[in-house]
Amino acid sequence: MRKNNREKRWLKKTFQQAVRMELREHKSSFLVFTVLRALVILSLVRQLLLHSYESAFLCILTLALLYLPSWVQVRLRIELPPALEITVLCFIFAAEILGEINAFYIVIPFWDTILHTLNGFLCAAVGFSLVTLLNNNEKLVFDLSPFFLALMAFCFSMTIGVLWEFFECSMDQIFHTDMQKDTVLHAIYSVSLDPSGSNTVVAVTGITDTAVNGESLGLGGYLDVGLLDTMKDLFVNFIGAAVFSVAGYFYARSKGRQKTAAQDFVPSKKAGDRDFLKQARSETPEPEPAPGEGAADAQNGGTAAPQPPCSR
Repeated sequence: MRKNNREKRWLKKTFQQAVRMELREHKSSFLVFTVLRALVILSLVRQLLLHSYESAFLCILTLALLYLPSWVQVRLRIELPPALEITVLCFIFAAEILGEINAFYIVIPFWDTILHTLNGFLCAAVGFSLVTLLNNNEKLVFDLSPFFLALMAFCFSMTIGVLWEFFECSMDQIFHTDMQKDTVLHAIYSVSLDPSGSNTVVAVTGITDTAVNGESLGLGGYLDVGLLDTMKDLFVNFIGAAVFSVAGYFYARSKGRQKTAAQDFVPSKKAGDRDFLKQARSETPEPEPAPGEGAADAQNGGTAAPQPPCSR
């Protein structure tokens, strides 16, 4: 038991050491990480002083997410280009700290649209990278053409976008949040308003107000509950996914020799001299068992080494 605990502590220590080494590998991404982490810590202190504990939790979550790119590189032994790593870090900060805590989703009308477009691009990059790494794995009989690589990237990104909209809808319905933002309209077209029930579209135009139970909401139009926001998010996700997929197609067709928008967003396998987890474990030897530990393990059910017979 003590041996297992000692080994776990050694594995944890070397993994943390490898993550620190990974963070400092590229100066540009490390600088962005350091600045964003400092801003998140300042935001955390501010939220605690304001007794806004939900926002403080978001700050703690953001701090953990900022380590995610380095964690992925160490754990999966892949190399993320600095451009991709910086984009992911900025996306996390923009979504959580600026979007949620500082209400950029409300203050800046197109903030949500920008992030969903970027999300489509990034998810396509992730999908493309996953398939490319499998495609280049010599142990697998797996060979896709550039077209199918791009198609897989596009489908992966759109699937993530749809799953996120499912999540938003579930949160709104179950926990009564407002993740699917509403839209004020000045005209509606619906067959539900056809008195004859003949599936004829009835148009109601020039709407200037919405009343609920006889009380005006003061919106200046009709309130669409989430539908247009969802479709807009999926549409801009489509644009981001399509942009990367087209770039990824040309990147794959040229086998990386042609410069495209995908060039700086496709991870690769770690080179031997960049495998920081292997380096950390080689530089930090596993601790030796404490004196008498083997005998203690034997008493706890282990097998002790045979002892020579005592002579009288």
